[in-house]
Amino acid sequence: MKNTAEASTDLARRRVAMALPLLGGGLLGLGGAAWGAAPVQQRSSRFLMGTQVDIAAEGAEPARLSAALDAAYVEMTRLADMMSRYRPTSPVCAIGLAAGLQPVVVPAELMQVMLAAQALSRQTGGAFDMTVGALKAWRFDLGQVEKPNDQLLNRQIKLVNYRRLILNEEAGSAYLMEPGMALDLGGIAKLPILQAGMQVLADAGIRNALINGGGDVFYRGTWQGRPWRIGLRDPRQPQRLLGALELEGEGLLASSGDYERGYFSPDGQRQHHILDPRSGRPTQGPHGLSLLARGRHAVQALNGLGAAIMVGGMAAGRRQIEANSGLEGLIVDHDGSVWQSPGMAQGLRRRRA
Repeated sequence: MKNTAEASTDLARRRVAMALPLLGGGLLGLGGAAWGAAPVQQRSSRFLMGTQVDIAAEGAEPARLSAALDAAYVEMTRLADMMSRYRPTSPVCAIGLAAGLQPVVVPAELMQVMLAAQALSRQTGGAFDMTVGALKAWRFDLGQVEKPNDQLLNRQIKLVNYRRLILNEEAGSAYLMEPGMALDLGGIAKLPILQAGMQVLADAGIRNALINGGGDVFYRGTWQGRPWRIGLRDPRQPQRLLGALELEGEGLLASSGDYERGYFSPDGQRQHHILDPRSGRPTQGPHGLSLLARGRHAVQALNGLGAAIMVGGMAAGRRQIEANSGLEGLIVDHDGSVWQSPGMAQGLRRRRA
């Protein structure tokens, strides 16, 4: 079995993002920097949160731009370390170690993410549940190629229950009520972490920037005076694009899919990393989806919703998207059918035209 570092490196090679920023005909994240007379532009890529995180920014003198990009990565790394279930010293691991014993005082940033996760769990009737960390039999991060034993999974699924996570906002503490319970914030921590990186750039006066974390794309302003171009991969054939969107101003395009990370297919049945909290097994719903929200509150609108739709299915996803007038979406279902909200379809048609 591979060690964690080797597995993380392989994961970076395998991961295919549904949302793909396109800059000047090339792909964001190939390294290097492009220097124009005005404005100055920089691109940078680093491995973080099990994926490649890319930043493109422009509009400041080179030294200030470089410092801002470095500071954004430092802040994102700090938060990623805090919210990781793979770092033995993280507060998330501490909560699991103290399960059934005592509450654990947690940083304010982590508390806010967990409160948002609890709210989404209630909203979706448990289709999203951060206590899926108890399903330790699944180890896609370590190159797993065999299905876990059913008896082991059946024992672990009994420990998945968001209602048995007690969050005391006044005391700043979190308590898992049963030994063996554990948290996995993979479906809800990444967007706040990427948002924090974008906030660092904004605080440094960078008005035009994009951060892409494995297909979750924050954008602000424009690129070379034109809208950002972001292509949407086809989950059925990840080497091709369904189309591209032109976006400017401020917003977020978030993607989820069963093709994004390591998976295997024993006996012809596809096993992937998005787990259904109700069964303890990989979801059988959509292959992938992209959600678009504009404005400063995009994270609140989208965070965790992609994972919930992957569990809840196409019909529930459509209802959630259509009920929110500020939300656009595209869903590719398990049978290959594609549904798009009117705004998403219009954006993709306009780009193809």
